Amino acid sequence: MFVQARKLSRWMLGAIAVGTLALAPARAEDSFKIGLILPMTGGQASTGKQIDNAIKLYMQQHGDTIAGKKIEVILKDDAALPDKTKTAAQELIVSEKVNAIAGFGVTPAALAAAPLATQGKIPEIVMAAGTSIITEKSPYIVRTSFTLPQSSTIIGDWAVKNGIKKVATLTSDYAPGNDALTSFKEHFAAGGGEIVEEVKVPLANPDFAPFLQRMKDAKPDAMFVFVPAGQGGNFMKQYAERGLDKAGIKVIGPGDVMDDDLLNGMGDAALGAVTAHIYSAAHPSQANKDFVAAYKKAFGNRPGFMAVGGYDGIHLIYEALKKTGGKTDGDALVAAMKGMKWESPRGPISIDPDTRDIVQNVYIRKVGKVDGELYNVEFETFEAVKDPGKVKK
Repeated sequence: MFVQARKLSRWMLGAIAVGTLALAPARAEDSFKIGLILPMTGGQASTGKQIDNAIKLYMQQHGDTIAGKKIEVILKDDAALPDKTKTAAQELIVSEKVNAIAGFGVTPAALAAAPLATQGKIPEIVMAAGTSIITEKSPYIVRTSFTLPQSSTIIGDWAVKNGIKKVATLTSDYAPGNDALTSFKEHFAAGGGEIVEEVKVPLANPDFAPFLQRMKDAKPDAMFVFVPAGQGGNFMKQYAERGLDKAGIKVIGPGDVMDDDLLNGMGDAALGAVTAHIYSAAHPSQANKDFVAAYKKAFGNRPGFMAVGGYDGIHLIYEALKKTGGKTDGDALVAAMKGMKWESPRGPISIDPDTRDIVQNVYIRKVGKVDGELYNVEFETFEAVKDPGKVKK
């Protein structure tokens, strides 16, 4: 009787175990979760939408299973507010048990998440934010976007070599704007250029009109402008309303202000603007032509540089997962990402193994009409540009 009871209890335990396994969801190790934190609302919403679209496109093209892992993307809207970024990152890491966090539309957002990436020992893939110091804030940060000094130093050199002697500057008053301004001034002044007016505008909901009047009154040869992606359309509207285009004051700067996503709506006031940047929808490579065609077909509009940051960011995650053979350990993934090279729609890019920052071509472009539409047409290339701030170190 006792033996039979023992056999019965064993059978019951076995049945319960089988039932538990049958009811249990797929094991966490069979999936790879990416916590995507982006500004889907607010002033930087176009950044979030571009990146989200590009990731969806990449996954449609390359599938959602890599090295035996089902890729799952969990999107959180932080409206580019760092407090919301931090809350979202905490929820994703602690509750959702994500294997990586990605996105980060603005620098304060990327910095807010950095300590959490370090504590959680998971990769933080920065697909948008462009301040030089970001990758120094955690050994788990890897960037696929750009840094402001990469473009701002080059446009500073170009300006003085092309007869621009006096410049007024207008930059958003936060870390990327300061990066852009410092880098430009250093190179422009070194070539003999003069800054005749310098203004900083609020990051949130800026009214450019009063600042633009100061620019016009200073009578510069050109305006150096940095505003984050998404604000360029509003800036150019007010630039034209204040008559700066008719006064012959051209816009120069890093390419954020002439984002392809918004460029076509800026009107002829944008014609002739010269910027240094890492991507143009008019980039002539076959890889980019295919990317632009696929993006337009999927979403009805052209991609901008933020879309490319997202497209390359998800590519980096896929390739790192392949390289580790499906191993999801954060240290192994970051090690796999270091030194990685590939052909992006923007051109050849790589991840610097020492800084975990992106190395890429920077192009000088001029806004012109192509088949009746406005495009940033590239006319000069600077190859394999590292972040100048890190090069100095």
